[in-house]
Amino acid sequence: MDHGARCSGARATGPNEVRLAVRGLILAALAALPAVPAVDFDTEIRPLLEEQCLACHREANKLGGLSLESGPDAMAGGISGPSVVAGEPDGSLLLARLLLPLGAAGAMPPAGPRLAGPELDLVRRWILEGAPWPSPQLIAQGEDPVAADADELALVRRIHGRIARRIGEGTENGFDAYDETVPGTDVVFQLVPVPAGEFIQGTPQNEEGRDGDEGPLRRVRLDAFWMGAREVSWDEFRGFMLREAEGYVDPDELVAEISSPTPPYMEMSFGMGINGYPAISMTQHAASKYAQWLSAKTGRFYRLPTEAEWEYACRAGTSSAYFYGDDAASLEDYAWYWDNSNAQYQPVGTKKPNAWGLHDMHGNVWEWTLDRHEPSYGVSREAEVNPWASADALYPRVVRGGSWMDDAPALRCGSRRASEEAWKMQDPQLPKSIWYHTDAQWLGFRLVRPTRLPSPEQMNAYWNSATGKE
Repeated sequence: MDHGARCSGARATGPNEVRLAVRGLILAALAALPAVPAVDFDTEIRPLLEEQCLACHREANKLGGLSLESGPDAMAGGISGPSVVAGEPDGSLLLARLLLPLGAAGAMPPAGPRLAGPELDLVRRWILEGAPWPSPQLIAQGEDPVAADADELALVRRIHGRIARRIGEGTENGFDAYDETVPGTDVVFQLVPVPAGEFIQGTPQNEEGRDGDEGPLRRVRLDAFWMGAREVSWDEFRGFMLREAEGYVDPDELVAEISSPTPPYMEMSFGMGINGYPAISMTQHAASKYAQWLSAKTGRFYRLPTEAEWEYACRAGTSSAYFYGDDAASLEDYAWYWDNSNAQYQPVGTKKPNAWGLHDMHGNVWEWTLDRHEPSYGVSREAEVNPWASADALYPRVVRGGSWMDDAPALRCGSRRASEEAWKMQDPQLPKSIWYHTDAQWLGFRLVRPTRLPSPEQMNAYWNSATGKE
C-alpha cells in the first residue's frame, strides 16, 4: 500500500465505483434537462396521416392492402408487412416510406409533397414511444360540407380509387408543366405548376377601380397545385356537353355513370366561334361535373379553383392591380376586353401570359371559382390555410378575371363578381336548367389539379357543391 495514501486517509477507487459515479453524474445532468413532452397523436400525428396517407390507404381503397384508418389496421399493415411496429421506428414501413425521396419506388405519398424534417422526427418519436393510438377508433375525416347523396358518393369513391391506383403506379412524378390529352380524342391542353406560398388576398383601399367586396386584406397560405394554362375551350368541353344530345354511351362504365348536360336548346357559342375559343355560358354545376368527368377519364383529380387559388395564381407573386403592373394602358398586351375584343370572345392563349405561364387571367371570359360570394373576407390574426367558402345556396357564387365585354377595372387581380339568377333570364324552361347560363355569354372556367389527393368525401364536395337551392 502506498504510504502517502495511507497517511493522508485516502482510499483507492475501483473501476466499478468510477462507473457508478459517472453514471450518477449523467443521470443528474439528464434530470436537470427540461422534459420532452410525449408526442400527441390527435394534434401532431393524426393530421399528418390524414393529409399524407388516407387518400390511398383507407378502408374504401386499401391500396397495397393497407388501411391507416385505425391503430389495428396500421399495426397489421398490408401486403408488404406491418406499417407500424410499436417501439421500432427502423422496423416500421410507414416511416421508411415517408423517408424515401420523391419519385422513388414505394415513396409515400407518391406524388408528394415530402414531409419536412421536424414532421418526420415527430413520427419517429411517436413510434419510439410505442405508437399510442386512441383505441381502435377511426381517424376522423372532418364534416362533409356537402350532404352527400349515397349513390353519388359511391360513384366518387370508385373514381377516387382509380386515381389512387394511378398514383400508386409511381408514374405521377415531379412538379412540372405537362400536357393532358382527353382520352378518346386528339384534344390536348396544358397545365402549369403553381408553387405553394403565401400572399395578401384583396386590394388596398387606394387601388383605382376598387369595389367594397375586395377586402379587408387577408394573408392566405396555399398548397401547390397545377392550373390550366388557358381557359377550357369548346374543343375540350363539347365532348362532355353534347353526350346526351348525340346519344353517345361511353364504353368506360365508370365514366358513363357521370351525369351530363341535357341537350342545349340553342347554339351555345352564339356565333362567336368554336375551335380554339373558350367554352361559355355553363353553370358552376356544369363546370364541376366536367371536372368530375375528366378526372374519371384521365385518372387525375381535377376541380375548379377556390377563389384564393385563383387570385394567387393570377398575381403570380405580384401585388399590383394587374399581374404586370398598375397601368391599365398596357392591358391590351395581356387581355381581351371591351377596348380591343371587337365585342366578342377571342381564341384562348393569344395574349401574353403571366410569370407562371397562365394566359387570359385578365379578360376574355369571367371564370368560375368554388366559393360562395361574401361581401367581405373577414379578419383573421393568422394566415388562413387553403380557404374555401363552401355554400349551400346556389346564389351568389364568385367569378373572377373580367371578360371581353368589360372595362379595365373589372379585369384587376382582386376584382370579384357574384353570380345571379338573372344569368338564366332567357331560359324558357321551368324549372330553369341546372346546366346553362344562357345570359352569361362572357362566362367560362379553367381547372386546377392539387398535388395532394383529397378524400372521396372532399372530392364529392368539390364536384357537387353547386346543386343547392335557388
